[in-house]
Amino acid sequence: MGIARLLVVDDDEEMRLMLTDFLRRSGFHVTPAACGPEIEQALARGRIDLILLDVMLGDENGVEICARLRRDHEMPIILVSALSADHQRMAGYEVGADDYIAKPFNPELLLARVRAVLKRARRTPSLVYRRSGGQFAFAGWHYDGKRDEVTSPAGFQVALSRRETELLKVLLANPHIPLSREEIAEALGDEGEASGRAIDMLVTRLRAKIESDPKAPEILKTLRGTGYVLAADVSLSEA
Repeated sequence: MGIARLLVVDDDEEMRLMLTDFLRRSGFHVTPAACGPEIEQALARGRIDLILLDVMLGDENGVEICARLRRDHEMPIILVSALSADHQRMAGYEVGADDYIAKPFNPELLLARVRAVLKRARRTPSLVYRRSGGQFAFAGWHYDGKRDEVTSPAGFQVALSRRETELLKVLLANPHIPLSREEIAEALGDEGEASGRAIDMLVTRLRAKIESDPKAPEILKTLRGTGYVLAADVSLSEA
């Protein structure tokens, strides 16, 4: 990826300049912004790998901005706020924030969190909520993210369990990308809990429902020594 490109968003000029300078000295390319329109301008100018987004932006709300960004963008977003109650953190996570850092913070801790989120984003499957409300088409199948309904090429609705649906959404967010069992477990929120065997069993159950021949899968393939890959093009619409 080269040098990571960060967008620092804070309406407090002193804080914005401090973070920008600190992160530049830490080896990042950093663009500062003070409000929603400046965020859009920065995104229009080129690639952004991570956004540090203050929650309180004058008349604007960083949580609402995060929700809007999630509709069109998939770069990691770290919310920064003096509001640190559990329900305030949850509000950020629910709209797609990758992390939530409370003010005041140790700059070195912030740097560690930025690096951790960037590292995770480079290899970890895209989080499900980023696309969960869309309409997906793949290999003749259709998944309605709003209704959690899966329809076969023949037009029949196929019932998936909650876990099977979660796995399908991870795969749909990462077509043609090899995923290890560990990455799948982390994307499902099972890091440190689900064994590789449990992921294998979950894949087997999903294959039984979406493959014409589960013993010779064409959609969800095994990559020996790696894990699994959704070997199908995926189209996404918001309708």
